[in-house]
Amino acid sequence: MAYVSEGFRDKCAVIGVSGHGEAAKYCYLGLYALQHRGQEGAGIVASHGGRFSVHRGTGLVADVFDEARLSKLLGSFAVGHTRYATFGGKDWQNLQPLVASSSRESVAVAHNGNLVNARELRLQLEDNGAIFSTTSDTEVILHLLAHVDRNKSFSERLALALRQVKGAYSLAILVGDDLYAVRDPHGVRPLVLGSMSSGYVVASETCAFDLIGATFVRDIEPGEIVKITPEGKLESSRFAAPDRAFCIFEYIYFARPDSNLEGRNVYLVRKNLGAELARESPAQADVVIPVPDSGVPAAMGYAEELGVPLEFGLIRNHYVGRTFIEPQQSIRDFGVKVKLNANTALLAGKRVVVVDDSIVRGTTSKKIVSMLRQAGAKEVHMRISSPPTTGPCHYGIDTPSRAELIASRNSVEEIAKYVGADSLSYLSIEGMYRAVGKNATSRHFCDACFSANYRLGEPAQESTKML
Repeated sequence: MAYVSEGFRDKCAVIGVSGHGEAAKYCYLGLYALQHRGQEGAGIVASHGGRFSVHRGTGLVADVFDEARLSKLLGSFAVGHTRYATFGGKDWQNLQPLVASSSRESVAVAHNGNLVNARELRLQLEDNGAIFSTTSDTEVILHLLAHVDRNKSFSERLALALRQVKGAYSLAILVGDDLYAVRDPHGVRPLVLGSMSSGYVVASETCAFDLIGATFVRDIEPGEIVKITPEGKLESSRFAAPDRAFCIFEYIYFARPDSNLEGRNVYLVRKNLGAELARESPAQADVVIPVPDSGVPAAMGYAEELGVPLEFGLIRNHYVGRTFIEPQQSIRDFGVKVKLNANTALLAGKRVVVVDDSIVRGTTSKKIVSMLRQAGAKEVHMRISSPPTTGPCHYGIDTPSRAELIASRNSVEEIAKYVGADSLSYLSIEGMYRAVGKNATSRHFCDACFSANYRLGEPAQESTKML
């Protein structure tokens, strides 16, 4: 059987290295650290004197690259990408970085995000003679670059092209030996700048810097283009005024807990979410357990706030592949049991609070509650360290449709009954912002999946997975 997670899918990661003799290997290591952001495929484009060498493939970073393949990616400049398809098909040609060449220059683009007006722009470009080779929205950016004034500099042409697109995009772009880092005017997806002894690096998260020994410099600002020249000079320009709408779910689930984004440590924010949840929705319990791995920091915060012991009552199998062979006689809750197992010695006869970061369709939560009861839990109280997810994301996250989201059509009481919990509570939107802290408000974040406030607009159709 094929195992399909019911949850949100991590989107993509980008990285770019400038001025290091082993740029491709450093991209590889950075992508390894960013693997959580996309597991379908990976790619690296390296530049040596403006000449590109490329390798892309499906699967995990460690499967796509080996020493022989990396040794062929020559040059001191490179961009890389890991992918989970949120727009376009899952075919090989949609793997990134995408590359385009002309008599003037070669361009490689790695993109994290979604363009909500990609269909509209694609149709316009096709009417003007453009021929697309992928179904990815990222290719729209390449075609827009080809249709603006060729007499202008690349930075100027890039600014003109980006003013035509709407949506979320963090970009690492290689133009010859010049590296560009770009973030949309809302800064929906993260992008950070770091320095090394012999150059610079840009990446989706700071955890990539830790692995390759880079030092964090700053976040790329919303609406900013940063050009890094082969000589190591930084040039910054603005193509749009910033109107911040950073994805709040980066803190709740998507980013790695050891990353620092927008001046906040992800792990500490998640602990704060759990502590705030405990203040809003305490439970009489003997033990608090997390749903690993993303629920662990919130469960720690919840347990500490209430003074209740934290135990790992659910043990995760970290060596789970995509496909399992199930016995002919079906095993109850097989898909979840392959990934998680209840620790009976800690649960029998106990009143249990189980903490998770979200409930999407509710089917996994239902199986977890059933598993805990089979392990002997006397009571099972479910606590969720985010508000109810009532809408899909159109800005770079692969999410179920609105109709598939259990909170879009059911009350909290109805969801509790469905999953079989003795009680269920979500963190409020206000509590979420209190936990994020530093004067966080909805004015500076995108919380559309909770509030339905789609500040960047919505695509013509709800699904943005295929053109």
